Formats: sequence, structure tokens, C-alpha cells
Amino acid sequence: MMSTLERWLGGSPVAVLLKLLFLSLLVGIVLAAIGLTPFDLVHWVVDGFRELFGFGLDAVRNFGRYILAGAMVVVPLWLLSRLISGRR
Repeated sequence: MMSTLERWLGGSPVAVLLKLLFLSLLVGIVLAAIGLTPFDLVHWVVDGFRELFGFGLDAVRNFGRYILAGAMVVVPLWLLSRLISGRR
């Protein structure tokens, strides 16, 4: 029987800790190989949020435009696929 903690973690705490350490090492090696540091990642996320909030309503308006532009392609293709599959 697994305890509540083991179910929540997805295994024994020691095994999960070892898996996380190993994966962290692999990801750290890859990030170092491409020249990224943890501080670069934090700055990238913070700058992304600043830009997102800086856009304000422009971001919402552009989001709507993207949806409409995509719908102009997706909806007719979907309708066409439904019509073709309905004939079979």
C-alpha cells in the first residue's frame, strides 16, 4: 500500500528525489551547453510578463485578430471535411 505522500509524489520520496536530481542535472547540462543560466531564464520570464502587461488592450485586440484570421482558414476546412466525411 502506498501512503498518501507516496501517491501524491508518484513513488517513494527517495526515488522521486533521485529522479528529480538526475533530470535537473541533465537539463542543467543542456542549458549550460546552449549558454543559458538560471538568471537568464528568470529575466526572460519577467520580461515576458512585463511585455504582456505592457501591451494591455493591444494584446487582447491582437489575440482577437489572430483568432479571426485562424478561423477564416480553420472553419471552412472543418466544414469541408465534415461535408466530405458525411458523404461516406
